Amino acid sequence: MRKTFMFRLYPVRQQITLLSDTLELCRWVYNETLATRKNAWEQEQKSLSLYATNKLLTGWKQAKPELAKVHSQVLQNVQERVDLAFQAFFRRVKAGGEKPGYPRFKGYGRYDSFTFKQSGFALQGKGLLLSKIGLVKINRHRPIEGTIKTLSIRRDAVGHWYACFSCETEPTPLPPSEKAVGIDVGLASFATFSTGERIANPRFFRRDETELAKAQRKLSKAEKGTPERAKRRKVVAHVYQRMVNRRKDFAHQLSRSLVNAYGVIALEKLNTQGMLANPYLAKSIADAAWNQLVRCTLYKAEEAGRVCVLVDPNGTSQRCSRCGRVVKKSLAVRVHDCPICGLKMDRDENAAINILALGLQCLGVSPRSHAASAAVE
Repeated sequence: MRKTFMFRLYPVRQQITLLSDTLELCRWVYNETLATRKNAWEQEQKSLSLYATNKLLTGWKQAKPELAKVHSQVLQNVQERVDLAFQAFFRRVKAGGEKPGYPRFKGYGRYDSFTFKQSGFALQGKGLLLSKIGLVKINRHRPIEGTIKTLSIRRDAVGHWYACFSCETEPTPLPPSEKAVGIDVGLASFATFSTGERIANPRFFRRDETELAKAQRKLSKAEKGTPERAKRRKVVAHVYQRMVNRRKDFAHQLSRSLVNAYGVIALEKLNTQGMLANPYLAKSIADAAWNQLVRCTLYKAEEAGRVCVLVDPNGTSQRCSRCGRVVKKSLAVRVHDCPICGLKMDRDENAAINILALGLQCLGVSPRSHAASAAVE
């Protein structure tokens, strides 16, 4: 399986200039490749392949000698990105139901990473040797596992540089566990487990919202094109980055604890894009970032040999987890009170139990038999 290891880079001023120049040259190749394929179709109704665009690089290097400052495989990867963008465009056109989104040209500062596919880099002690750039200091805070397949160099909005190693690794399964859990996500509580446990909603955006608004007001008052505006833009980026990092750390820690504790994890398959159409809840839903937890749990479960299943959450809050009858209630009603069997409990916990039952059914396991075996254990 593929695993990514990301480390912070500490380039000196000259290396920062070389890295930035590499990004700009990659952006030029991206836009030129996109323009060539676009013009070929509009003028000749001809669709260029990735191989055909790769052959154009030789001529471009002669016309633009600066391209020789970039490793050849990096330039080839740029054209692969254009090809992937067209493949995704054609897939969306064929599927219908959503806006296809034709591939766009990259503006200045909008191209923030480049990739070495197989060669052009090497780890040397506390440094990372990059072709055409030199030995860059790297903070390897943990060992790299498996076989390195690709290396991507990325610049974030603040201006920090990172090395992302994509490695082929062997799974490291955890000891078997018969424990299973269903998880209902929400806004009052970030997550409610079928066991009754609750995870509070950290509300990272809400916590820094005032500071962000203050930084954005200062940014809007600075004159465009001035060093002061660039400085204030970086302050805004810092606030956003802090929120993103906190949210990411929260998702990783929670998903790791779930995978370590349970053999079967049932989560909701949410359509967050549709939910964001609600103007009253959109900000809180985006802040919660439930899908980030789902992604982290899925790949950690795969690596650990656990089972993580996604179920349709439709009706899980309305259906009684004891008798199966539908008990209609609005979103404002937070207690499930079944008039048929008398079950009275928190609606989110009731939904989590139903999610677990659906997950076990997807795996061909009876919820009752699983509950009995877990009780014996």
